[in-house]
Amino acid sequence: MEAGIVGLPNVGKSTLFNALTKANALAANYPFATIEPNVGVVPIPDPRLEIIQRFVKTQKVIPAALRLVDIAGIVKGASTGEGLGNKFLSHIREVDAIVQVVRCFTKAPGGEDIIHVAGSVDPIRDIEIVNMELILADLESVEGSLSKAERTAKSGDKEAIARFEVLKKIRPVLNEGRPARGIKVDDPEQQKQLRQMGMISAKRVLYVMNVDEDDLNGESADCKKVREYAASHASEAIPVCAKIESELVTMADGERQEMLEALGLKEPALASLGRAVYKLLGLQSYYTAGEKEVRAWTIPQGATAPQAAGVIHTDFEKGFIRVEVYSVQDLEQHKTEKAIKEAGKMRIEGKEYVMRDADVCHFLFNV
Repeated sequence: MEAGIVGLPNVGKSTLFNALTKANALAANYPFATIEPNVGVVPIPDPRLEIIQRFVKTQKVIPAALRLVDIAGIVKGASTGEGLGNKFLSHIREVDAIVQVVRCFTKAPGGEDIIHVAGSVDPIRDIEIVNMELILADLESVEGSLSKAERTAKSGDKEAIARFEVLKKIRPVLNEGRPARGIKVDDPEQQKQLRQMGMISAKRVLYVMNVDEDDLNGESADCKKVREYAASHASEAIPVCAKIESELVTMADGERQEMLEALGLKEPALASLGRAVYKLLGLQSYYTAGEKEVRAWTIPQGATAPQAAGVIHTDFEKGFIRVEVYSVQDLEQHKTEKAIKEAGKMRIEGKEYVMRDADVCHFLFNV
């Protein structure tokens, strides 16, 4: 699954993306420095992998990962073609969730002049500019689809009728300047049509506050406003100093640890950001553990055992018989799989089993 990093120009998006993906390319300090979306694969920090590795000797450890797309800066009027307009908005339609970077720093990192496109620092204004462009882009899409959907619905086709009904529900919401994610649809067919429409403003949003070097916990008045805004919109806001994070990823382990201690941090802020994006997308991890590898596998929350097996290989889902499963906590407590079995903690689950976060699994299947 993918998350798209968006925001106004010069808020630190590309700096953050480069830090997340450990990229070293330097971007010019002007709007639209990123013309095509960059895509990076980001490992999700997971201390449970370290626990498993302590008790299962293995050749390699493979963490879960997310694909991140760095989308060039959105400006006011993007929905009507300003800047690179719909070129950027079309990239956002393809991602599963949005990470909106918001400028909360007042000082220019390193002393260089970083000009805000609106002339001043106001994170709530910036958030609302970006959000409104996404809403307006959706409204344009809905307006362009309504007439055709109405004609098609007259044929009596079930899917066409459902699509037309959804469009009628979305239109007034967007006209009021509200995002599509607030729309409540109970009918299963209408829910399906809403998903297929790919409304940008229906995607979940995580707000990343790009903060000053002396405000790593995001305690400024601007950060407080962003947190309150995020909470009122059923979302979350996380402070990150993109400049410091970009420095940390270039350091050797010892130097990095020294810098973290000097800053009073337990881990880079990117670790909590990665986990927050993972949570935002409604994902969880299960593990397989053996001599060749210990690996985290990504599944949606609520996935069944056969669906989880299918992430490894489609044949595993088709021929699923059962799964032997225990938790990372069980392994930490009993040390070995043999001891887990002797303690009665090894469970045998069938096709209806709903996976739990931190399950360790052995799948049995027949092709």
